[in-house]
Amino acid sequence: MTTRTPRRIDKAGLLIALVLLALAGLIWQDMSSLQLSSVYGLGPKAMPMVVSVGLAILGVGNAISALQGGLPERESLDWKPIVLIIGGLAILIACVKFNVGFIPATAVLFACTAAAFGRRAFITDLVIGFAAGLIIYLLFAKLLTLSLPMGPLERLIGA
Repeated sequence: MTTRTPRRIDKAGLLIALVLLALAGLIWQDMSSLQLSSVYGLGPKAMPMVVSVGLAILGVGNAISALQGGLPERESLDWKPIVLIIGGLAILIACVKFNVGFIPATAVLFACTAAAFGRRAFITDLVIGFAAGLIIYLLFAKLLTLSLPMGPLERLIGA
């Protein structure tokens, strides 16, 4: 006869479930306060509803798995990729704030994210990010006529 060892409740999994449910509730509440109406059926409230319901489903599923002890064992945390990505986002925000421009900000974010995933060609990634940022900027600014944060380079392109 085999004896079962009782599974332990995964406290971190429960915390993650609570955060997911809280985020779902926050998005739902924010969507409910929108004073928009659509004459065509689906309006701007549709996607927040989908995201909120999806997060709630994930939260409930995570809570059930945590209570049953069915979540996989977590690996040790490597902070370097997290710091690189958050650093890239901080540089992007600073570039936008101080009018450096969208294209250089995108290049830095792309290179930092690639480095976070283990790529070691930072200069090459800056060039790739610059090209991607330029294409995105041209698509948004010229084709869609939407405005993105402008710096000296974007003003030169727009002239």
